[in-house]
This record gives sequence, C-alpha cells and structure tokens, in this order.
Amino acid sequence: MQAELISYLTGFVTEERKKRFDDIIKNRTRHVSIALEDIYQPHNASAVLRSCDCFGIQDVHIIENANKYTINPDVALGSYKWLNLHKYNKAPNNTIACVEALKAKGYSIAVTSPHKDSYSIENVPLDKKLALFFGTELQGMSPELEKNAELFVKIPMMGFTESFNISVAAAISMYTLSSRLRKENINWQLSEPEKDEIILQWLRNTIPKAELLEKDFLQKKGM
Repeated sequence: MQAELISYLTGFVTEERKKRFDDIIKNRTRHVSIALEDIYQPHNASAVLRSCDCFGIQDVHIIENANKYTINPDVALGSYKWLNLHKYNKAPNNTIACVEALKAKGYSIAVTSPHKDSYSIENVPLDKKLALFFGTELQGMSPELEKNAELFVKIPMMGFTESFNISVAAAISMYTLSSRLRKENINWQLSEPEKDEIILQWLRNTIPKAELLEKDFLQKKGM
C-alpha cells in the first residue's frame, strides 16, 4: 500500500522534483546520527539541521531538559522538512531516554569533548552505527551523558581557543564522517523500506494539501 501511495502522490510533483528526490535519497544515511543535548540558541539549533541535510545525515535526536529546541527558519532554510527529528522531552531524564533508545537501535554512543582521552573525528570507529552527541553551548555534556558515553570524540585544533562553536563542530564532524563512510567498506546506505518511508515524508511535506489527496486515495482503496 505504501508503494502505491508513493506512486499516486508522485503524480503531483514535477519530474525535476522526483529526480531530485531520487538523487538525494541515494546519499542519505542512518549509519551516523546526530544527538543534541539541551541546545538553547536557535541559531545553533538551526545551523546543525542545515548541515545534517547538506551532509546526508537523516536523523537528529533532540534532548530537551532545561531548554526547548527552537528553530530559526532564516538559518535552517527549510532543512527540517527533509530530516527526521526525534524529540525527547517527556521522561524524568531525557538524556538517558535518548541514550537508551539509540543503544536499542544498535548505535554506539559517542560524545564530543576536547578534554577527554578521545578518538579523533578522523579515526573514531565506524564499523557500528554511531550516534554523535553534542552538549550544551556553555557547559558541554551533562554528567548523565558523560557517564553513559561509550566513546569520546574530539576535533583536532591548532590554536589557543579550546573548542569550536557547536554548529561549526557539528558541521566539521559531519563532513568528516560522511566522507569516511563513502570511502570505507561500510554498508551505510538506507534500506529500501527506509527510502520509501522518507520519500513519502518528503512528498507529504512538498505537495500542497497532501493530507487531502492521501485521504482521497485511501477512500478509493476502501480504507
């Protein structure tokens, strides 16, 4: 049924848009995911989403403990429409909830930190799926995140400043990891069901009044 719905909705987009979807989905990955803990500056939150879209990282996991995640549309430029955003804001400790959810999906939990005995972003293991966490702008990772981290990752720096702005650090990390995925012998691409799920999401976000078209399609199918 999903394949039929995709075929039906595809009739409402241009051939150019359909080709764009087909080209982009080939480079999407869930082998690497990004997780953000308590980001409070909308500029940073939005810039990370934009980088995820640019580098083909499909999933962003958003932890809201003290701060609600806010998007600045002028910075994000609609990138959130093409990503899967997973928010954690209902558990007693949302950081732990996010970590446990990602571990259950087979991800290694990696946290960016310039102060730990860390892997470089250039040699952090990618044989397993990797969830890369970024802590708050001022305080970095929380004690809960530090306790549950399996790997610590740093970006090599040659200057006096101790760390990058979080949006810059995320962009550098994603560029490095996405480049490595495509060079190394890793099965990083999406499965066919995952591609269908995401294409359907993109169609719904692209077509005006897509929900009405979908309702009409389901009625015709007797559903």
